[in-house]
Amino acid sequence: MTTPQQSLTSIPNQPYIGRFAPSPSGELHFGSLITALGSYLQAKKNNGQWLLRIEDIDPPREVAGASQGIIESLERHQLLWDNKIVYQSQRSHMYEGRLAELLQQNLTYNCHCTRAELAMLDCKICCPCADQGKSPEGAAIRFKNTQAITTFYDAVQQQVVADNNAVEAQFCLKRKDGLYAYQLAVVSDDIDQGITEVVRGADLLQATFYQLALYRAFAVPAPRFVHLPLVINAEGKKLSKQNHAQVLDPNRANHNLVDAMKFLGLSPPASLCKAKVETMLNWAIESWDLAHVPKVIACHDNRIAEL
Repeated sequence: MTTPQQSLTSIPNQPYIGRFAPSPSGELHFGSLITALGSYLQAKKNNGQWLLRIEDIDPPREVAGASQGIIESLERHQLLWDNKIVYQSQRSHMYEGRLAELLQQNLTYNCHCTRAELAMLDCKICCPCADQGKSPEGAAIRFKNTQAITTFYDAVQQQVVADNNAVEAQFCLKRKDGLYAYQLAVVSDDIDQGITEVVRGADLLQATFYQLALYRAFAVPAPRFVHLPLVINAEGKKLSKQNHAQVLDPNRANHNLVDAMKFLGLSPPASLCKAKVETMLNWAIESWDLAHVPKVIACHDNRIAEL
């Protein structure tokens, strides 16, 4: 079993680089704004860079015009990124290079199993394909996660221990349809962009264990992690594009930001809602403190609900 110190090695003595990495499966909603604002404030509080990456590696889930809508919404909320926007759809060559590194270490195998077949297996062992030298034609490429990381430290959630299903002996790197899997792409991009801290929603807590395994395989220090609380709708489900969350109204940028600040543990004065957005963000940067961010909170229809 890996200790917390082994599972998360901080990137030492480097200028802060953070990022916001939405997928264009829909335009920004309030839950997206929480992640965007939290990652922006953390970067600026640390005198760092805040990068924007569009994670468009899954065309079947992509909504036409969503990428541009995300960009325009961020601009209306004055959440302005540093450097050029990175699009995952333009980085296949890098993902192939990373796959080749893992292949050289004998950490990948070709898998022809269906989802149903994989679901029937004990998650602590690789599927039979791992030892059979299967043909790459029509196969998925999977990672041999035989020494799974089981715990790491998060700046908001504190010590995080893996669910039993998050320490699988294998996970996908490239799908049968030729599309790159999220775990490979996000780690490759974060390494390439020099990300020193990942600030994102707590729905990705368990995915972190897969990503830490890849950092270890690539012999690259992992970034620090900050998982923000999720926005929950009235039905108790995560506010998301898949659940038809209401798109942010860019004409209410001030109100949206005040609600997001409150969700993240800030206490903006009433007068701030009438201030310029730039003034609001400067106040938020000055007041930002991860110690005030709650682990869990509910928000129904963009209105804060006290628990």
